[in-house]
Amino acid sequence: MHEQTTLIRLNDKISAIVEHYKMLKEENEALRLESVRLRAEGELKSQEISKLIEQNALKDSEIESIVDKLESIMA
Repeated sequence: MHEQTTLIRLNDKISAIVEHYKMLKEENEALRLESVRLRAEGELKSQEISKLIEQNALKDSEIESIVDKLESIMA
């Protein structure tokens, strides 16, 4: 009878460990998917920032050109 009680307790502990493992595995998968999503969002934002920097540089160039023309007219 003592062996049976020990086996039952052992079985209960193993079941609890398996359930905990499954829960952690699901949580890990959810975190992995969130990480993938956040990396993709970060990449899109990086691309947008690069595009805006390029547009800014073009605008700066246009402004310099206009200033140069104004200076030559005023000279």
